[in-house]
Amino acid sequence: MNMYESTTTVRVRYAETDKMSVVYHGNYVPYFEAGRTEAIREFGYTYKDLEDDGIIMPVVEMNIKFLRPAHYDEVLTIKSFLKELPTDHRIEFHHEVYNERGKLLTVGKVVLFFMTSPDMKKAAMPAQWRDRLKGYF
Repeated sequence: MNMYESTTTVRVRYAETDKMSVVYHGNYVPYFEAGRTEAIREFGYTYKDLEDDGIIMPVVEMNIKFLRPAHYDEVLTIKSFLKELPTDHRIEFHHEVYNERGKLLTVGKVVLFFMTSPDMKKAAMPAQWRDRLKGYF
């Protein structure tokens, strides 16, 4: 299967856990964002570049499935995937979070729209992104 994949790591901070030293479920949202940010950076673009070009990417849908808990001080590996090259204003990132032992902890999907700023109209994926990603699909 042709796709774009990126991997980054984060260490679970104490403030991200509950009384049982388990990562609070809401903290997976910033973990996924860290994965997306690094994925975008790895193909030579940044959110800042996007914003400088007058494009924003609001999240319009998110699904998360929790399989196993993550714990304080663990190093988590976040894999972020694009399974298809966007053809319109919609981009779908898939995420997997693994612990240090390689166990899959959490899976998720985040859908974002490319939109113009400040009028919030749907826009196509910037040509620079498309050109850099074409080779993966």
